Amino acid sequence: MALANIQQLQHALKEWAIAVDALTAGKTIVLLRKGGIRERGFQVKHRLVWLYPTFEHQKPHLLKPEYTSEVALVESGWHPEMVNIKSCAQVTDVWEISNRSHIEALQPYHIWNSEMIDERLQWKPEQPLMVLLLKVYRLDQPQVIPYNDQYRGCKSWIDLVKPIATEQLIPVMEDKIYNQISQEIKALLI
Repeated sequence: MALANIQQLQHALKEWAIAVDALTAGKTIVLLRKGGIRERGFQVKHRLVWLYPTFEHQKPHLLKPEYTSEVALVESGWHPEMVNIKSCAQVTDVWEISNRSHIEALQPYHIWNSEMIDERLQWKPEQPLMVLLLKVYRLDQPQVIPYNDQYRGCKSWIDLVKPIATEQLIPVMEDKIYNQISQEIKALLI
């Protein structure tokens, strides 16, 4: 999908705010997903999406130590009145994995600790863990949008009430670096 051809984008992927921050800072290109509580597995519905930060289910004890202090704990059901959209991502690759050795090999490439991996594998064990590689672009100026009840709930995909223009996107990582990291990851999964 050519990013230059997309002028407005409405689709968004909900993800822990700490993961969105790590992706936007270029600290990772990997997300591990199984889907929301009410979803029947995770499917990539859109290849280009805004990264919508969520706070409710973030658990510091499931992150690598360097990320735990960055998590703000919130009460169940809490959401901000205004949401800071600062990046979008192109989903370049998707794998289903259930092989424990593949999952362990990915450890250097994501933000979660082994307890989180164990938890993800035990939750809905009949479903594979999905590995997404994301090429991330940040907005020159983050867009602050009002929270809408349509965004509520434990689901992966939402459509923003109003699309956001993609004109001022800046790659988080040079193509050469992104390609190198993605090739390293692909080699582990083949």
